[in-house]
Amino acid sequence: MAAVAANPSATAEDPEPQREAVPGLESQRRQIENVESGRERPLRAGESWFLVEQHWYRQWEVYVQGGAQDSSTFPGCINNAKLFEDQINWCLKKGLVEGEDYVLLPSAAWHFLVGLYGLEQGQPPIERKVVELRGTQKVEVYPVELLLVQHSDMGTPHSAQFSQIDSIDLVLRTAREKFLVRPEKETRLWVKNSQGSFERLCNTRVTVLDAALKSGQLVVMETRSKDGTWPSTQPQAGNKASKEDEDFQGQPGICGLTNLGNTCFMNSALQCLSNVPQLTEYFLKNRYLEELNFCNPLGMKGEIAEAYADLVKQAWSGHHRSIVPQMFKTKVGHFASQFLGYQQHDSQELLSFLLDGLHEDLNRVKKKEYVELCDAAGRPDHEVAQEAWQNHKRRNDSVIVDTFHGLFKSTLVCPDCGNVSVTFDPFCYLSVPLPVSHKRVMEVFFVSMDPRRKPEQHRLVVPKKGKISDLCVALAKHTGVSPERMMVADVFSHRFYKIYQLEESLSGILDRDDIFIYEVSGRSAICENSREDVVLPIYLRERTPARDYNNSYYGLMLFGHPLLVSVPRDRLSWDSLYHILLYRLSRYVTRPSSDDEDDGDEKDVAAKDSIPKPGHVAGGSSQNPGPEQAGPSSGVAGGSRAPVNNSPGPSHWPQRARRKHLFTLQTVNSNGTSDRSNFNEDTQAQPYIAIDWEPEMKKRYYNEVEAEGYVKHDCVGYVLKKAPVRLRECIELFTTMETLEKENPWFCPSCKQHQLATKKLDLWKLPETLIIHLKRFSYTRFSREKLDTLVEFPLRDLDFSEFVKPHNESAPELYKYDLIAVSNHYGGLRDGHYTTFACNKDSGQWHYFDDNSVSPVTENQIESKAAYVLFYQRQDVARRLHPQPDLSDPPAPPACGQPPNTEFMDVN
Repeated sequence: MAAVAANPSATAEDPEPQREAVPGLESQRRQIENVESGRERPLRAGESWFLVEQHWYRQWEVYVQGGAQDSSTFPGCINNAKLFEDQINWCLKKGLVEGEDYVLLPSAAWHFLVGLYGLEQGQPPIERKVVELRGTQKVEVYPVELLLVQHSDMGTPHSAQFSQIDSIDLVLRTAREKFLVRPEKETRLWVKNSQGSFERLCNTRVTVLDAALKSGQLVVMETRSKDGTWPSTQPQAGNKASKEDEDFQGQPGICGLTNLGNTCFMNSALQCLSNVPQLTEYFLKNRYLEELNFCNPLGMKGEIAEAYADLVKQAWSGHHRSIVPQMFKTKVGHFASQFLGYQQHDSQELLSFLLDGLHEDLNRVKKKEYVELCDAAGRPDHEVAQEAWQNHKRRNDSVIVDTFHGLFKSTLVCPDCGNVSVTFDPFCYLSVPLPVSHKRVMEVFFVSMDPRRKPEQHRLVVPKKGKISDLCVALAKHTGVSPERMMVADVFSHRFYKIYQLEESLSGILDRDDIFIYEVSGRSAICENSREDVVLPIYLRERTPARDYNNSYYGLMLFGHPLLVSVPRDRLSWDSLYHILLYRLSRYVTRPSSDDEDDGDEKDVAAKDSIPKPGHVAGGSSQNPGPEQAGPSSGVAGGSRAPVNNSPGPSHWPQRARRKHLFTLQTVNSNGTSDRSNFNEDTQAQPYIAIDWEPEMKKRYYNEVEAEGYVKHDCVGYVLKKAPVRLRECIELFTTMETLEKENPWFCPSCKQHQLATKKLDLWKLPETLIIHLKRFSYTRFSREKLDTLVEFPLRDLDFSEFVKPHNESAPELYKYDLIAVSNHYGGLRDGHYTTFACNKDSGQWHYFDDNSVSPVTENQIESKAAYVLFYQRQDVARRLHPQPDLSDPPAPPACGQPPNTEFMDVN
């Protein structure tokens, strides 16, 4: 006993320990009970304390208080046997009470005692953590006991104890050790809740307490399959197909994406992003796991990053010909409602959302600080740029920033005071405009005053920002008719939707509108209000029997093309108008023969009455007739030239007093739907006249086929050939100085008011991977169109040195880029299709991705009118990631499946 006391650290395992000086008993007591390192010190959250059996500790107290080291009260080795249920699993007994069953010692005191007295052989130390619950610290005597199982073997759980302040990462590491999972294998955890369902333990950095894990809960660890999928995501019925996929071995990355229903836009964006080498390597090597940001309020709780990682791992496993991105689509719709459902969307918009979502989910900045934006205020550009980039990185630091973010220099100049504002702003991609033609092709129908001539279809080239008068001038070159004798109207549903004035803009006319240009008389007097001719809008209507209770009511239905007819002011009577209109309709309306004459029973009871004179004749109205109300708005300019017509007009026809009328005339509203008996001159209203036909008379005398006939002018066979533009021109246009629009003025800090300043963007810092979005879709208040201009872009050596100011001449590789992917859009605005060209990072071979179909292509197939979003890799980054391929290699094999033909017919 004395020997042990003289060297209390001696144990059976250390028969000849090195002898050291043993502290005195009083020194031992002070060491254990002092308030700095002993049991009286306050608890601190996170530190370890140890349980010591109460009886042994009391014996030790008696021993050290006795003052004799060879006393019979020597306690011997620390023995906690009374605290355990058994000596196999070493589980603590339930209901142990501090001060009755055990005492607590801090780590330093415990190791001091173990060093002096030793621990009973085979017994584990009872180490417990200090946790903070509801603001108070306490030693967690009974830790959380979890049951760990593998997804592949749910029947044999392993018990493991964890403190409430232990991280979920420790639980995962413990499970990996118990189940002998290899380091390269990726694993994740699920916990079974009280309802019996399983929930993911996504954030492994939170504690067991924060995850609300309780003793006895089942925690399942699953291991990612070699084909990149998780066992939990495989339906039971799909196990066979999954086995077939695992047996398949192809080129990693050459994997299609199934179209779930108008999701080609998403597939195209994903294929492009998947072929960015450094980003894909980041996910394949699991570097994202350490950077998942689950608490970012601007992020998506890491779910978008995890969904994208799953997609990349499957596509690059080499075990799939095609995968179904259903889970990814669901996640996108959950966080971005605009992508819910299965409508067609824009691949660039999806790409923008995805890059932003991945950035926030992987943002290394856990708590964003407030950063005040500072103007240059005369400081050197490099100083301001460096400050702006550092401020950006203080709030935004992720693999997306490392890969895709660059820096703009924005210069604003006030037009009044000349104040110059210089700022530097980050960007993720360049949206460059296409050089747009200032010309526009419009199709119109020309209706001559000569009734023998059919309407002519013309294709006219006019200024895109021109006026109605420009349309008339262009048509005059084809017809020889003076623009002053033309009126332009939009015809819709057999009526005049609008009659245009000469000074109105052409932007109000859509490509789908049916535009008719009518030849009218140019005769007018000097005085505006005493024109010799009046232009009358004429509608055609047919009486149709309507179903009424007595079948006696007749409705009126519009048909055919309306007319604008010039009528001499001195012949404004119903009878004269009847004969004028009969003459204008003579090409497709047959005049009655002598056999058709009656005995004087004329239906036109108002034949000799005058038409109510309009208060505002054609040419003088400033109103625009619409569906509900219309005015003349002829836009006919003054002039004295009369129409050249050698045909006998109605005034030369032999007149008979008793001739049967084919139709009746009626004044109507602008829609032709309701009759008007008279017009008040004070209303300044334009009279609309309807030609009403009885069904039998229309069938007998009206030739519908001839009435609808028209001829095509030679110009219809020609279109403007769109010359290709170079990508360099688009970038030059992007960096060209422009004046701000009225809707988006700049507040000048010097003038203290909003100004239409001049703005210029310059490229200051370029990213490793540069995304260039070609702005093919044009949207205005009046029109929406897609520009199918061919943009010529280089596959190699795209040089930005002349666009970056200032650039480092000693490092030209910082400004040269090679193409790695292209998102294509085929078709129009409403019915388009997206595909992808991409260069595989491992093989260097280009492939064409069309949803779940993938085929190799040659480089000369990549450039087309469908190119929409371009991905360029900086050459120094490419050399860093992979050595340059041998340019002496034979050319790529011809494509197995050719991409769709993108050539549209161009005729000179």
